Amino acid sequence: MPLSIFGFRALWSPWFLLIIILGMVLYLLLTTKMRHRFQDTHPVTRNQIILFMSGMVLLYVVKGSPVDLLGHILFSIHMVQMAVLLLAIAPLIMMGIPNWMWKKVFDIKILDRIMTFFTKPVLSLLLFCGMFSIYHIPLVLDNVKLSAPLHTIFTLTLFVSAVFFWWPIINTLKGQPKLHGLKKIGYIILSAILITPACSLIIFVDVPVYETYKSGESWLRAMALCVPASTLSGLAGLGISGPELFTNMPTLVDQQLGGIIMKVFQEIIYVGVLGSIFIKWHREEQDNAEEITANALLERQRMTLYR
Repeated sequence: MPLSIFGFRALWSPWFLLIIILGMVLYLLLTTKMRHRFQDTHPVTRNQIILFMSGMVLLYVVKGSPVDLLGHILFSIHMVQMAVLLLAIAPLIMMGIPNWMWKKVFDIKILDRIMTFFTKPVLSLLLFCGMFSIYHIPLVLDNVKLSAPLHTIFTLTLFVSAVFFWWPIINTLKGQPKLHGLKKIGYIILSAILITPACSLIIFVDVPVYETYKSGESWLRAMALCVPASTLSGLAGLGISGPELFTNMPTLVDQQLGGIIMKVFQEIIYVGVLGSIFIKWHREEQDNAEEITANALLERQRMTLYR
């Protein structure tokens, strides 16, 4: 059955699209037209604009386009959403925000205290991996899927925990928690290890564990979060009662595929990040070695002159 039966509003989330567009316009105004009012002399770079805009476009794709509706039908698509939201969108948007804007955030004392506390590497790592694992406990996810407020709260909390997680890796502000060299590599590897149990449980369990993806009644109630009530009542009248009407994939296979997608996507992102960290660390070590060598040569020359 085609997704078009859900209607334009459910498929394309026009209000969310408007919010995304407004966010992009506000970003451009602040970074290009109004930055001098904030006493900043460093213009936003082209790369930062590209990173931020890419993150916002991806945000609409996973949370506002038909992908979001599919995420309520297929667990595997839900995991694609989670992977892209937490591992790609969060760091893209963060890297797209110039340091002078981050400084304005930290000028607000309560935000400064929150960020300084929750971005401590050990705490941010445990918080991010713990929130992801808790969210995908069947009892938790099923209840979240049936409540719009809970769904919003958990999604925002997960995203914020991802911001805390990425901060020690990508921030360049003085005085803020950050990692260097091998510590960054260890941080990433430990994160991959801590998320593995949750993904493994989803992959290797031999029965479907999420009611909202296998039970017709629970599925219809979960769909109410993204489909207008009038449309949903009409679908119920047509006898539509489960995701099996939109896919030939067995529920268990869909569930296992979701775990695999999350783990593979995570590994791809982390390998890219590790490669970037290692290259930067290696260059810094080379630069330091050259500086040490140059200083040693200067010292020898001075000693020779004194003699």
